[in-house]
Amino acid sequence: MLPIDLRGKRAFIAGVGDDKGFGWAIAKALADAGCEILVGTWTPMLRIFTTSFENGKFDESRKLRDGSLLQFTKVYPLDATFDTLADVPEDIRENKRYKDVGGYTISEVAESIRKDFGTIDIFIHSLANGPEVQKPLLETSRKGYLAAISSSSYSYVSLLQHLGPLMNKGGAALSLTYLASEKVIPGYGGGMSSAKAALESDTRVLAFEMAKRYGVRVNVISAGPFGSRAAKAIGFIEKMIEYTAKNSPLGRQIEAEEVAHTAAFLTSPLASGITGTVLHVDSGMSIMGASLDSPTLA
Repeated sequence: MLPIDLRGKRAFIAGVGDDKGFGWAIAKALADAGCEILVGTWTPMLRIFTTSFENGKFDESRKLRDGSLLQFTKVYPLDATFDTLADVPEDIRENKRYKDVGGYTISEVAESIRKDFGTIDIFIHSLANGPEVQKPLLETSRKGYLAAISSSSYSYVSLLQHLGPLMNKGGAALSLTYLASEKVIPGYGGGMSSAKAALESDTRVLAFEMAKRYGVRVNVISAGPFGSRAAKAIGFIEKMIEYTAKNSPLGRQIEAEEVAHTAAFLTSPLASGITGTVLHVDSGMSIMGASLDSPTLA
């Protein structure tokens, strides 16, 4: 047996806000492999998430393979659209969901992790947001486009800038992308396709720079459509899932656990020779050049 063994490792997962998305599934997979888990939760969701966690709302989905429950050593507030407190507009600072929560910018979270734990071994970027995602690209405003890039791709660059010095040599960073970075997905708008393309391009450059500077590997998983809370904001995620199930080589939708298991592998010593890679976990949908109902196949 060739096990994925992450005992003695510590991971920070940015973008866990409920028990439905890839971030949660990855947290479970890493914990199953023995890893200690820290998470960053979007600041406006922090109270709802921690209260639900403490009140047992997630207990069923917290179960690990050995029967124990997933534990988070610490939950940090995180708004990855801000690098420093000076970047936060006054209206957001005074917003009731931010005012009583300190240390939520990227630099502050990195400093808190340094003070609390010293180092980490694994960083997972499970963050994406496009306020105009339902708009075609031709109707997307500059503000909406740049917001998508800021939240969904530059946040990875900034987080690695600040977390890189804390990462142990031999560590790994991982983000999540989508097929719209490579091919046209009508309806996936607002600059989100551009943000995912930037994320993949940045992964290659970051893989080089992080390896040279810190000895850390950087990869990205291109996951198939999945009905997470964030994905439902797109507006037609169920149709995307159905299309994949009908037209992919495996003929089914993906499961969050499949992405999580791939993440555990890529961040483990078993993947020590892999960096700068976009790995598709999408039932094979990315290899298809025509749908199965195409007239060419009649």
